[in-house]
Amino acid sequence: MKRKIAYLTLAAGLALTPLAFTTGCAVTQHRETAGAYAKDKEIQAKIKTKLYEDKIVKGTQVEVNSLNGVVQLSGFVDSAEAKDRAGEIASSTKGVVQVYNNLLLPTGR
Repeated sequence: MKRKIAYLTLAAGLALTPLAFTTGCAVTQHRETAGAYAKDKEIQAKIKTKLYEDKIVKGTQVEVNSLNGVVQLSGFVDSAEAKDRAGEIASSTKGVVQVYNNLLLPTGR
């Protein structure tokens, strides 16, 4: 009897695992198509590459997220110039519709 309960518990867990890993995805929630998802990933990669190459912005400090061409920049930068430059880089990237520049500057130094 214990073995049967263990098998049922294991089977239920394995059956529910894919559901747990896909509920947060924008594609499965019908907020974006698979093609738009791929395009957003491409936009993110282009922006991150440009941020890494830039002398003013430290690309490792900036997180880039995109949904349907709307980009959000988050993280910390060293100066207002770096924040503005990151916003310029993102908005000049092909496919970007809008940029939310939520980068934070250090305080109390």
